[in-house]
Amino acid sequence: MDLTDRDALRQRLIAARQALPDRLERAVHLQSVLRVWLVSRSERTIGAYQPIKGEFDPLPALFRWTEGAPEGVTRRIGLPVADRATGSLRFHVWYPGCPMELDAFDIPKPKDTEEFQPELLVVPCLGYGPAGVRLGYGGGFFDRTLKSLSPRPTTVGVCYTQGFLPLLLPSERDFRLDAMLTEDGVMWQRPD
Repeated sequence: MDLTDRDALRQRLIAARQALPDRLERAVHLQSVLRVWLVSRSERTIGAYQPIKGEFDPLPALFRWTEGAPEGVTRRIGLPVADRATGSLRFHVWYPGCPMELDAFDIPKPKDTEEFQPELLVVPCLGYGPAGVRLGYGGGFFDRTLKSLSPRPTTVGVCYTQGFLPLLLPSERDFRLDAMLTEDGVMWQRPD
C-alpha cells in the first residue's frame, strides 16, 4: 500500500472500514475493550467525537463510564465543536438525549451545553501505526487542539484492526497517541 499519497490512502481506508462485513461485531468487542481500559483511569472528563463514515462509536462505553463513577464523583463526556477561526476543537458536555444541532461540517454537536477542557481525549483513527502513530482525515483538528491545550490531555486512539499500517510514519505536524485500542485489545500504550 502506497503510504506517500495520504489522500488516496484515506479513501481506501474509509471504503475498507465501511465494507467490513463484521463491523457491528467488531464494534461490540471494541466497546468492551474501551470500557475495561477506562476502569483504571483517574480522569473525570473525557472528550470524544460523533462517529461518521463507519467510525467506531465510543459514546455507549463512555456513558457506562459516567454511570460507574464512585459516589460523590462527577464524570463528564464532551463532544467537539469546531472553531472555524482557529481550526481547533472545543468540547461541550454531551449526555444521551441532550439537544443537538449540526455544526459547519454537518456533524451533530451539543446545543447550548457547558464547555470544558477534557483530561482525556478519545480520538478516532482511520489508520494507525507503531508506537502511537495516527492517521486521521487530514484536517488537523485534533493536532491543533492538542497543541493549544495545557495541560495536554491523555490521548487514546480507537480503530478497527483493519486500519493497522505497519510502515506508517508521523508527519511533522502529527502528534503521537498515548494509547491505541482496537477490537483485539490494547495495541500500544505509552509506558508510565
